[in-house]
Amino acid sequence: MAKFTPLHDRILVRRVEEATTTRGGIIIPDSAKDKPQEGEVISVGKGRTNEDGKVFPLAVKDGDRVLFGKYSGTEIKIDGEDFLIMKEEEVLGILSGAAKKETVGARR
Repeated sequence: MAKFTPLHDRILVRRVEEATTTRGGIIIPDSAKDKPQEGEVISVGKGRTNEDGKVFPLAVKDGDRVLFGKYSGTEIKIDGEDFLIMKEEEVLGILSGAAKKETVGARR
């Protein structure tokens, strides 16, 4: 993959597929599923800069699993793979201990 480094407080995220069945075993049809709102942070910018030029590093880092709002970020393609670029403030939170799920477009 081409190296992409976001600027400032932006992050590059790869969407992660959500489970297609519920805990009760009910299969969720594609038509009822929204785009995943969970992703893996691929790369992060250096951080926000205040008016004095001081840089504040981001709270998220490469490899973090994050949740974000349905309409967050800007969708882009890099080397034919879909990613989102978003500002750190669009991240709702960091998931820890999440089971690894297949990423969208992962090469098998």
